Amino acid sequence: MCGIWGIFGFDPSEVDLFTSGFKIAHRGPDNFQLQNVSSMKTCTVAFYRLAIVGGVNGMQPMRIQAYPHLTLLCNGEIYNYKRLTEEFGFDYETESDCEIILHLYNKFGIEKTCALLDGVFAIIIVDSRRRKVILARDTYGVRPMFYFATTTGQIGACSEAKGLIDITKGQNGVQQFFEPFPPAHYNVYDVSKDGKLSLETKKQFHSFVDDPLHWKYQRIQLEKGFDCETVKKNIRTLFCSAVKKRLMSSRKLGSLLSGGLDSSLVAAIAAGEIKKENSSLKLPTFSIGMGQSPDVIAARKVAAHIGSEHHEVTITEDEGLQAVDDVIYALESYDVTTVRASTPMYLLAKYISNETDTIVIMSGEGADELAQGYIYFHKQPSPEEGDKESKRLLTDLYMYDVLRTDRSTASHGLEVRAPFLDHAFTSYFLSLPADMRMPKDGMEKHLVRSAFDGTGLLPNEILWRSKEAFSDGVSSRKKSWYEILQDHIEDKVTDEQMENAAQTFPHNTPRSKEAYYYRSVFENRFGSKLAKLIPYQWMPKWIECDDPSARVLSHYKNDEEAK
Repeated sequence: MCGIWGIFGFDPSEVDLFTSGFKIAHRGPDNFQLQNVSSMKTCTVAFYRLAIVGGVNGMQPMRIQAYPHLTLLCNGEIYNYKRLTEEFGFDYETESDCEIILHLYNKFGIEKTCALLDGVFAIIIVDSRRRKVILARDTYGVRPMFYFATTTGQIGACSEAKGLIDITKGQNGVQQFFEPFPPAHYNVYDVSKDGKLSLETKKQFHSFVDDPLHWKYQRIQLEKGFDCETVKKNIRTLFCSAVKKRLMSSRKLGSLLSGGLDSSLVAAIAAGEIKKENSSLKLPTFSIGMGQSPDVIAARKVAAHIGSEHHEVTITEDEGLQAVDDVIYALESYDVTTVRASTPMYLLAKYISNETDTIVIMSGEGADELAQGYIYFHKQPSPEEGDKESKRLLTDLYMYDVLRTDRSTASHGLEVRAPFLDHAFTSYFLSLPADMRMPKDGMEKHLVRSAFDGTGLLPNEILWRSKEAFSDGVSSRKKSWYEILQDHIEDKVTDEQMENAAQTFPHNTPRSKEAYYYRSVFENRFGSKLAKLIPYQWMPKWIECDDPSARVLSHYKNDEEAK
């Protein structure tokens, strides 16, 4: 989890580089480098490194002897870099997985490069020979990147919005946009001799996921057909591969473990793979809760079953409440569901960073969107509507749960990996008939659960444990985390402020005092212009409810009811 930052078309003397760039220093605590691309005087880039693969010579901005005209910044992991190196016969100069991007770009250009990469990435390439700046981002936006552009031929790109805010403030009176760079796309910007960027290329994004290469399974043999047993076997094959490839690291690796299906599957497979390499090694696992919360109890059972080195972090209500404002700044979001779920994850990441030597952590993010895990999917009008909603959630994931996972962990110098968002796995899963992927027998994510049923990978009570949102499961059922938050905020927002909320916040007008409070904190730190980075507040579909918590839904079952 590194940080990339670049500004193009600016005279460096006109920008406070350190004030702007150092706002994302938490993403790369191991090393930092700021560089002007000498042959393109208005191009300045910076890299904040969290060293995972590649040793000292994996530092960026990266230039190699073979292509001195190319400068690379990449926040990402490329899992198939060794295979691509062998396949195309490249002469590797470093041990970094990211070097493969330079070789592929030089040989094929950016579109085929992105299509060939198996991994997650946010990329900046400066090509001084062709006078171009290239930006690209992975399929689901697992690695973040924001960008802005002005009408006078300037752009900026950064892993977090806060690294560009001061620069955009200095462009008063110049029309501009400030947005997340869209996942699954790339753009090529032409740079004129005076250092300005072509206005025509500012928002001409190009998708690379339609390229057949990108949908190609990574040399994994799958059985043909849609009969149930064949599908289950293929799911196991692809998902185990997705976890295994993400164990690539020269730093200590662990796994988040809430005790729900998603994180438990990831942890169980990872623990098994680690033991294959060295039977004496144990996977560190981490759970968090307020006392004997449902998640803590379930995670304890999983840890005992898979033989992990388990850490339980207990927090109080006050500790959670005191962290909320810092969480909103770290997230760059005021979405209610995102803030609620991020707070315990933020505190857990803080513990991992401060109290252990674990740097890379596995996570179950993406499963609910892909496999229809949210409780409201029980109310889908038809399999086709469920399929449409699942794909919409995956498309928007980078603004919600993926954002939460990235910022909560990167704020403490950790790197997170999400096997459920593996491209080969998701493309196969989404190719299955819609009615196979919908909830069945009163159980969400039924197909994934049944695929691992009978394998012994997890205890049945965990494999078939009903959905418990992370923001709910960390607290007791007597008083949920969302109720604790609402009680705390009740006196911080007046009834008069709520009556005038539409005038104060015309975009995404808060519908509750909790939402109003989060929005106020957000705009105090970032201003009103960035409010549109969140296009809508996350809420369940197909049902009428006033709160996004799963515990307010009629279909919600606690563990006792589910037995």
